[in-house]
Amino acid sequence: MVKIARWNFDGGTQSGFVDGGNCYPLPAGQGVQTLLDAGLEETLGLARDIIGSSPAVPLADVELLAPLVPATIRDFVTFEEHVEGMRMSIDGVAGVMPEWYEAPTFYFTNPHTVTGTGEVIGIPAGCDDLDFETEVAAVVGRVPGSDGRNLTAEEARRHIFGYTVLNDWSARDLQRREMKVSLGPCKGKDFANTLGPWIVTADEFEDRHDAEGFLPISMAVEVNGEAIGQDLLSNMGWPFAELVAYASQDSVVRPGDVLGSGTCGSGCLGELWGRNGAKTPPPLKTGDVVRMTVEGIGSIENTVGDRREAVTRVAARVRPRNRTVYPAPAGS
Repeated sequence: MVKIARWNFDGGTQSGFVDGGNCYPLPAGQGVQTLLDAGLEETLGLARDIIGSSPAVPLADVELLAPLVPATIRDFVTFEEHVEGMRMSIDGVAGVMPEWYEAPTFYFTNPHTVTGTGEVIGIPAGCDDLDFETEVAAVVGRVPGSDGRNLTAEEARRHIFGYTVLNDWSARDLQRREMKVSLGPCKGKDFANTLGPWIVTADEFEDRHDAEGFLPISMAVEVNGEAIGQDLLSNMGWPFAELVAYASQDSVVRPGDVLGSGTCGSGCLGELWGRNGAKTPPPLKTGDVVRMTVEGIGSIENTVGDRREAVTRVAARVRPRNRTVYPAPAGS
């Protein structure tokens, strides 16, 4: 197993490997993207050369950052239990829409607002219903000879470089309005997402897949030390290899792309609101601490900050729908 991380130390940002209680930096000029571009096998070899033989920085002395700067983030919705609860929460309708079963669904979220474990997450303007989403994300790496297009599931599996924990922060009240337009979400989602604490390379999980390619590892979330939800990653409707393959169809996946599993069952407040018929547990507030733990990967923890006080909505102008521009009257 190799853990790949980014961290701040002594006023600078470094990337490298975490082993035990130590961080081993990569050579100058190299970063996590260097490893993703090299691919898993080369990275494992480099880790063997560096860990234990180069100067180490104590893990306790560094500030962990998000383990990569993603090229893109596709976030899927693969847990049937979550879809069921959120449909009740947002639309007030029971059950799962039949289209969910036909193919994986994802949206692109914002790679520029990625945060790391330990960072404070401010409440976006206009939001009263701040929520979290407990996910695992697969990170794509290079496979020699592959251009990342139109992959089969078996080919896609080789592109999975490793896994990290993902918290897809959500402003549920903003999201509810946006989804009524049948597009989005947009501002309900793009203000923050957290990745971390590191990338655990895919070889660590190779012998843990079941016969269908699913990973039966535990995912859990707590707020202020109180357990909120727990599930198994193997309850996804599709294994990660099929998600990567689907993303590549008539498109491309590249090193540095991140693909989220979607929220696990009971892995967010919004789902529980739908099931309970009320906002219990309550929305997050300033000072709350959210901690997510995934077996075999680790934990991320963030504190909720203040809400930004601003009015950001801009109402549409109702236009006359003219089809012709008439000339101005003479003499005007």
